[in-house]
Amino acid sequence: MKRLLFLLLFLLIALSSCGDAFTPTSPIGPIDSPTSSPQPRPLPYSMAKGKFKENSLPQANSGLMRPAIDHKGRIWFGEMNRNLLGVFDPATGKFQQFSPPHGKFGIMGVAVAVDDTIWFAEQYADYIGHFMPATGQFQVYPLPTTTAPDPSNPGKMLTLPSAPNDLAIDQQGNIWFTELNASAIGELHPSNGSIQHFPLPTQKNKQSFNPYGIAVDPHGNIWFTTASSSFVGELNPSNGQIRQFTVPNLSNSLMEIASAPDGTIWATGFNAGLLLQLHPDTGTIATYYAPSPNGDNTGGLYGIAITPAGQVWLTIPAINVIARLDTATHRFVYYSIPTTNSLPLGIVIGKNNTFWFTEAGSDKIGMLQI
Repeated sequence: MKRLLFLLLFLLIALSSCGDAFTPTSPIGPIDSPTSSPQPRPLPYSMAKGKFKENSLPQANSGLMRPAIDHKGRIWFGEMNRNLLGVFDPATGKFQQFSPPHGKFGIMGVAVAVDDTIWFAEQYADYIGHFMPATGQFQVYPLPTTTAPDPSNPGKMLTLPSAPNDLAIDQQGNIWFTELNASAIGELHPSNGSIQHFPLPTQKNKQSFNPYGIAVDPHGNIWFTTASSSFVGELNPSNGQIRQFTVPNLSNSLMEIASAPDGTIWATGFNAGLLLQLHPDTGTIATYYAPSPNGDNTGGLYGIAITPAGQVWLTIPAINVIARLDTATHRFVYYSIPTTNSLPLGIVIGKNNTFWFTEAGSDKIGMLQI
């Protein structure tokens, strides 16, 4: 189980090689190559204690993915192995589960709108979904498929889902999402159901980027990671221009991304325990390694959440901890999860210094209070 979820995450990356499946709805601007700090900064760490509470799901092998928290404090998440949209209510200690229409075991990103309705990306069924908890109704917004060369049969083209992966909501209520197979960023307008696609610059019929995580900064710009390349991207919604910021000492596998209150951008790397901080105004990138207790780099940072005060919190599946980067002292602080091999993935911030996270290896919703 510990390895199964990561295989699911990268299944479409390994199988696909896609091309320019879409026509831009607005111009694609020039690609920048900002300056970056030359070397990553390996940091020390210390262990700390917090109050953990772990809540077991009704069944095993759920395949938990990224969580989101609504205004009532309920935790929403996808269950890829069960083909369900789930919610946990800390006030009652109860779970509820809902079956998405035409689902194909692919709920990845989940986001909560201001009205507490739930948006989610169904990667394999190839749609953006909208769930109304008050009525139990779903609305589905299908996405176009894309094509890619068949690696086992040269000259033959495969038809693939665009594979929406992660999503974020801007201040106008529009839904932004990454399209893993289509190498594009999508925008859905809930007011009329229209969808725009912003392809990333790439050679036709050759997948180069696999956009993965996505976030919106305080100015409304869209930021995304690329799982099979070495840059963080910025999309300007007003003109469709895309800039790329190359990450030093990295070949691929950027995962989650978040915008801090000060406008800096933070992202996790699946390789070598990498955490990066990008300053959009200058284009500089600071890179940090999260070490493991045996002295090497962990490999496999995944979830990220940033508090209103600018604290950076992470999940590190490889060593079973929730981590915080102390930006003042340049030190990581680790909190060991009580359940061994819990495989923590996504993380969100709750009230009263609580952090909620999914445990894909133990089928639990975890909470850390500090």
